[in-house]
Amino acid sequence: MYNVLIIDDEVSILTALRFALEDHFNVYTTTDVPEALEIINTKDIDLVLLDQYLGDYKGIEVLNTIKSQNHRVIVIAMTAYGSIEDSIEAIQRGAYYYITKPLDINGLISLINKALEYQSLSDEVQDLTRKIKEDKFDLKMVSSSHAMNEVFKMIDRIKDVDINVLISGESGTGKELIARAIHETSKRKNQNMEIINCAAIPHNLLESELFGYEKGAFTGANNKYKGKFELADKGTLFLDEIGDMDLQLQAKLLRVIQEKTITPLGSEKPVPVDFRLVAATNLNLSAEVKKGNFREDLFFRLNVVNIETPPLRNRRDDIPALTKHFINKYSKAFNKDVTGISRTAIEVLENHDYPGNVRELQNIIERAVALTDKSIIQVQDLPNELIPNTHRVSLSESVPIYVGDTIESAEQKLILATLEYCENNKRKTAQMLGMSERHLYNKLNQYNLKN
Repeated sequence: MYNVLIIDDEVSILTALRFALEDHFNVYTTTDVPEALEIINTKDIDLVLLDQYLGDYKGIEVLNTIKSQNHRVIVIAMTAYGSIEDSIEAIQRGAYYYITKPLDINGLISLINKALEYQSLSDEVQDLTRKIKEDKFDLKMVSSSHAMNEVFKMIDRIKDVDINVLISGESGTGKELIARAIHETSKRKNQNMEIINCAAIPHNLLESELFGYEKGAFTGANNKYKGKFELADKGTLFLDEIGDMDLQLQAKLLRVIQEKTITPLGSEKPVPVDFRLVAATNLNLSAEVKKGNFREDLFFRLNVVNIETPPLRNRRDDIPALTKHFINKYSKAFNKDVTGISRTAIEVLENHDYPGNVRELQNIIERAVALTDKSIIQVQDLPNELIPNTHRVSLSESVPIYVGDTIESAEQKLILATLEYCENNKRKTAQMLGMSERHLYNKLNQYNLKN
């Protein structure tokens, strides 16, 4: 139930409103303004019914204070001496509505519900906007290498120019993210971006997915279906893995690019479409043209601007930032308090070649966050195939601890054994033990283990 606070200097009104509203909301009441402000801060109040005349306090002043402390709280102003001027001022200062006494209880309940629904929708819109912004700029936020900066410069140059773009590069390098960045920074950003993976859909179904079909066009076509071209009208169409499209469909795609019209299956009426085409492939389309697997004229139409996404092994400078980004992402997703990664573990990640590129690094960090029981990811949290033999700890390397040993004794043994394993390297020892270097030095001093 929502929490509603009523502030009025008349106890009888507070009693009457509490009785009328308590079946619908969690109701708090007070005649004291300082107490009201404390309730708002401690009880997670959703809505306030605020009298405009409160003895030594003016309702407008209280409204200002509430909104300055928590702008999310909905305030409905109420008074027995209403005026148009008061109403306008209250709403200008942030009140949701202004009502006059005596109050119509049914109308008040309806108004409160509408106000709460409005706030809920507003929160949802803000949350979606925040998520869109985070997703939209993920790629740029976590890339600082020269290779990716060149990609961003190219996106900035062509974002508002309606020319075809071909994004090429190995699998997992972020081709779809680049396509989204082109769309989301362009003049078409408020229109649809339609995405279709040409390799994921059988050739006989891909045509209907792209062009749509009329009712009765074939067995099972029980309703009219809009294809991706129509859905992308005024927006952007992203054709992923276009190198896997069959030659017959390539010819139809070329015609659409030239004429900017489509004809749905089962129809004879052409439909004009206005779209910006972005395509991507992990194949060498020039080589595919020579092999006869891809039309040369279509290749030239698509390759007006080519953006090459560099593999992760060629931009190792991005690995620490990407790692941090994925740790934050999966810590939230798994509700875990993983805040970072050890220097040794980062070195292991930086030395890997990543045949699966950014997607592979993402999967590695997702697994590490899910499995670790520490706040800092250690080398041992990474997949064994990544870890050099010098960093591996075998199951036989154990510390003997016996019944009757004190906690301090067990801790000393563990610290000494880890120090020996790390060849007296204090930084590596601290990382392996999951403590700060300063904390380790304090322990060494405490147990007189400095030497």
